[in-house]
Amino acid sequence: MARPIWTGNLSFGLLNVPVSLMPGTRSTDLSFRMLDARDRKPIRYERVNADTGEEVPWKDIIKAFEYDKGSYVVIEKEDIASAAPETHESVEIEAFVDEDAIDIRYFEKPYVLVPGKKAEKGYVLLRETLVKAKKIGVARVVIRTREYLSAVMPLKDALVLVMMRYPQELVEPGEYKLPQGKSGDYRVTAKELTMATQLVESMATKWNPDDYHDEFRARLSEIIRKRIKQKGKTTKVLEEPEEAQEGAATNVVDFVALLQKSLGKKDGSTAAKAAARKTPANAAKKAATKRKAG
Repeated sequence: MARPIWTGNLSFGLLNVPVSLMPGTRSTDLSFRMLDARDRKPIRYERVNADTGEEVPWKDIIKAFEYDKGSYVVIEKEDIASAAPETHESVEIEAFVDEDAIDIRYFEKPYVLVPGKKAEKGYVLLRETLVKAKKIGVARVVIRTREYLSAVMPLKDALVLVMMRYPQELVEPGEYKLPQGKSGDYRVTAKELTMATQLVESMATKWNPDDYHDEFRARLSEIIRKRIKQKGKTTKVLEEPEEAQEGAATNVVDFVALLQKSLGKKDGSTAAKAAARKTPANAAKKAATKRKAG
């Protein structure tokens, strides 16, 4: 069973929904090892000093940024830690946009958000609201030490989180030499355009992903199986033991009240953002502490 990549809260306004971020893709690449052709022994990749050729142990390796050819500035662990975002506990939806408003080039990798224990109501509320409003949430999430831009969108019974690229990661098409102007400027005739349109329409069909397969991988896998059979070897499939997935428990939440408060604070004030990071459990704990003190 797949393990959570990240566990925390999906927050929008003052609502917090405990969730686990689960893989939305699986690797099907065939992994190869590099061997020495002379004796079929594996080749190791070693970390060596470019000048001395000596192997460098991990404890002596540091990170640096090459700001000029051959000139480096060392980046300490403390520098990376100080630049890392403070919060690691929530997917914070900052805004909602039309479902078709984002350029597809921004979308990178999908994950599935799975609700925690007793968090189904908030999960379904957000899912159905997004469907009805035809919106997707634009959010930030911190995984390990990096902050990612992401989109939260409904997909059948699921809420899917898609990692997104930042604008500076995209290359503008205008940087390349592209044919500009009208089709007539390139001697594309009306007849050619009509025939091309007819061809497209004749090939049009409903999208069914099951119709498409990685044929190269299938053929190569068959070759590998035959080679293994020829050598008289067998392979064993190792299965990882299933682990019980634990989700964070939530108290009974007045969603209507929270939604009303969220609408009242939709200007994105600091107080609203701070409140959004507080879970119901934390709020109850603090209230109990105050009662004891009194």
